[in-house]
Amino acid sequence: MKITVMGAGSWGTALAIHFAQHGNEVAIWARNAGHMQTLAQERENKRYLPGFALPQGVAVHTELADALQGAELVLIVTSVAGLRDSAQLLAEHGVGHLPVLTACKGFEQDSGLLTFQVVKEVLPENDKIGVLSGPSFAQELAQQLPCAVVLASENKAWIESLVADLNTQVMRLYGSEDVIGVAVGGAVKNVMAIATGLSDGLEYGLNARAALVTRGLAEITRLAIAMGAKPKTMMGLAGIGDLILTCTGALSRNRRVGLGLAEGKELHHVLKEIGHVSEGVSTIEEVFNTACKYQIDMPITQTLLQLIRKELTAQQVVERLMEREARFE
Repeated sequence: MKITVMGAGSWGTALAIHFAQHGNEVAIWARNAGHMQTLAQERENKRYLPGFALPQGVAVHTELADALQGAELVLIVTSVAGLRDSAQLLAEHGVGHLPVLTACKGFEQDSGLLTFQVVKEVLPENDKIGVLSGPSFAQELAQQLPCAVVLASENKAWIESLVADLNTQVMRLYGSEDVIGVAVGGAVKNVMAIATGLSDGLEYGLNARAALVTRGLAEITRLAIAMGAKPKTMMGLAGIGDLILTCTGALSRNRRVGLGLAEGKELHHVLKEIGHVSEGVSTIEEVFNTACKYQIDMPITQTLLQLIRKELTAQQVVERLMEREARFE
């Protein structure tokens, strides 16, 4: 299959490496022409995914038109902030009909739309739009360590076919029609990872971490169901699976945000140190706004928003959560 990857960060590069190593023809493109020229010359993404050479099956392009030539599937692996523009570029290049998978996680700022909803809004005639989500770190996929993720779309026949075509022993694919549940799980777990990193950084211990992960899952589930998701999705890879990985894994950027905030660092300093997009930060306010829209109680999200707004200190966030009124689970 000819796959075009839009976005050359760590995850986009890892997906390009993986699919090329399993017999697909892959083209990768990103807006930063200088970055793409360097990537083409060095055949290694030293900025975002150092240590992993691009296979011969990955073609690096500075022009999107060239990257889209002959494409059968487009993976949009930009930040959520760059998603709408990427979808609009597909329309402008006359390929808005091509199957699209979003591989970024979050809610679009201001609109509050999930990733697949953004693409649907830009490409309303396209009936093959879905999401790729689940517990997966870029470095481990590039190493070809095993993982399992979900491909979700409202188009069941297409997603079943795609799962069959792209499934490998390294990346086991599961199909789902619950695209809302899969997208919400992938978006909100990043918020919960910041809270868990905060708790770990303050050395509240493993009991507190378990409590945050569990109550975080409850928050995600309440919101997802209110938005139309199936409860069982939250018990799968895109729900609890991705949540556990992001909240506990040392490679988690969002967890590292929490760790940095626990040290008393300013948010912008923490993000600069990480050097990659941490979607949980920009997602917090949209998750809270969506929760308010559906009248869903999300105390972890609310207190994190107060932290980001400097209304609470890091220690006050955890204390505020533990001081909440006792109730039945």
